This record gives sequence, structure tokens and C-alpha cells, in this order.
Amino acid sequence: MTPPLLALEEHYYSTAIFNSIGETFQRTLQGVPGLADQLRSLGDGRLEAMNRGSISLQVVSHAFTPGGPSAEACRAGNDELAAEIAQISDPQRFAAFTVLPVADPAASAAELDRSVSELGFVGALIDNHADGKHFDSPHYDVLWAKACELDVPIYLHPTWPSARMAESFMGSYPIPVGISLGGPGWGWHPDVGLHVLKLFAAGVFDRFPRLKIIVGHMGEMLPYMLERASDMSTRWGGWGPRDRPLRQVWDENIWITTSGSWSLAPLKCILHNTKVERIMYSVDYPFESNERGLEWFKELEGSGLLTEEQLEMVAYRNAEDLLKVHVKREQ
Repeated sequence: MTPPLLALEEHYYSTAIFNSIGETFQRTLQGVPGLADQLRSLGDGRLEAMNRGSISLQVVSHAFTPGGPSAEACRAGNDELAAEIAQISDPQRFAAFTVLPVADPAASAAELDRSVSELGFVGALIDNHADGKHFDSPHYDVLWAKACELDVPIYLHPTWPSARMAESFMGSYPIPVGISLGGPGWGWHPDVGLHVLKLFAAGVFDRFPRLKIIVGHMGEMLPYMLERASDMSTRWGGWGPRDRPLRQVWDENIWITTSGSWSLAPLKCILHNTKVERIMYSVDYPFESNERGLEWFKELEGSGLLTEEQLEMVAYRNAEDLLKVHVKREQ
């Protein structure tokens, strides 16, 4: 019997954040029939979609916020999300990640503190860069310190490339192909993986050994290059070696989710170099369907790759431990 499923890369737009993302991106979302409505709603339709996919608990987060929303928009968006969850017929089915004004590290730390301490949010999901800049600068230490103080994870989520980053994906093919290559067709994923490696190289995990980082989509390319990157990383310490090698940081500071990757092939690789305790189920709703995620999980159940206990760990127990939440066992 399929265990309860807990999904934690599941998206939403408050009015405040939707209004902040700009008309171009709004039109892009509205170009997919029904997508914008699914993103804007936490009502019965979302609960019904969760039931179809055996999702017992969904951790809701704001999706892409190109350019980084203002602190005011984030505060309003987080308040709106908390209020919507409280009004749902079954609020125990939901938890939330905060949206942060990632271009401003100090304001991000302040809003993380408020969202966790006052609204009961369980961490943050943030865009992977702010106008092309990753968060390895010491300016972001205030955010990492606050996450460690609160003992909550930060989910690094892919986002569209900046104008400068996007240039490298254009070539001798139509512009929409280059846009896809820069986004979900390829570019999103190694960019998140690069960000994690930059945090390591910059000593962030030395300064904050208790920092908890989540990455989606079967590890954003990192598991498949982990051994190579670990070997090469021994050369990155010209100013002095890191306190812990990359492989140890992978084991102690990084969690990955299965979001939107519906094949067993990547998981077979991951199980060779990643602790089962660090793997968590996710869907990427509504960009992916809960039904497709359930179909994949049932395939995993029948594969023999995991024991019954390990299946429960991936399905919900690992996320329960990380986020300090509890799934509703009976619907």
C-alpha cells in the first residue's frame, strides 16, 4: 500500500507577489490553460488535486519571482498565504515556505524570522539568483545565520536566467528553443548545482555548519557529477582547505527532492552516493501533476530499489523530520 505522500516543491501566487512579477511573466503563465488559476488558488480544487495524487500534506511556496520582489511585497504575500491556509476547510493538509526579497540579504533574514516566528512557516523557498547573482557573498551570511538560528531549511529553486545569463543559451535555432534551454530544458538545473558548489567554495558551510539547503529535480545535476566535483574541489582551497570536504557537506547539509523528474534512472544513480535520509518526494505542482507523481511513486514501489521502510522515508518521514511537520495519516 502506498504510504502517505508529503510534497514540498508545490507552488502558489498571492495577489501581492503575482502583481510584482511583471506583465511579461504574467502573460507567460496565463498562456498555459488553467495554470494561472491553479497557482492562484488554495481552495477545494487544490485539495481535490492532492487527493488524486495521494498527497497528505503539501508545503506551499511562491513560485518564480523574477528579479526579486520587494520586502513589502514579500511581507504582504506571506501574510496572504498564511491567511488563505487558515481559511481552508482542512488547514492541517498544508504548511508553507516563505518568499523572501532575495536581492536584499538583511531584509530576507528579517522576513524569514517573521514568517517562521509569527506565521509558523517551516523554512523558505527562494529564487536561485537575484538578477544573475548567486548568494555566496559574505553579505548573505546574515540570511544563513538566521536560518541556522531558526533551524529551518532554505530551498534553492530554479528561476529564469538574467538577460546576461540567457545569451549563452541562444544559437542557430528559434528563440523559444533558447528560452527553453535556459530554463526547464537544461539551464535551470546546473545553475542551482553551481550555486551549491559556490556556497561550498566560498566557505559558507564552514561558517554555518548547521545550514540546511534543499535542492529539487533529483539534485539539480549534482549527484551525477558528485565524485568528479569532490575530487576537483580539493584544488579550490588555495587560501586554505575547507573544514569539511564536499562529500561530507553533501551528506550533512544538503537534501534533495524528486520534483518533476519522473524516471527511476536518476534515482538509481542517487542511491549510490546519497543517503536515503536526504531524499524527499515532491511533485512541482501545478507545473507537474500530482497524478503523474503518484504513478512514478508506484513504479518506485514495484522496482525493489527501496525497502518498505525506505519508501516511507522518501514518501514523508524525511520531510517530517526536516520540517518538523506531521502528515495526516487518514484522509
